[in-house]
Amino acid sequence: KPVMNYVLAVVTQFNNGAQQVTIKSRGRAISRAVDVAEVSKNRFLNDVRIKDIKISTEKIPSEKGESNVSAMEIVLGR
Repeated sequence: KPVMNYVLAVVTQFNNGAQQVTIKSRGRAISRAVDVAEVSKNRFLNDVRIKDIKISTEKIPSEKGESNVSAMEIVLGR
């Protein structure tokens, strides 16, 4: 999905009264999550800051055993 779809979802959550929104991503979508956080806070929500960033590795079962997939959580808050 395009980045702006996710940005709209983040902005909507804050406009509905949320104090904090968590953006989660895995694998190649991590760069998209970073874009969503940056566009949200720099272009639409000037009072929102990045509160926390968590990185981890998740083991995903596949045909060849287990694959390690990078994961990231970005917490935005007012």
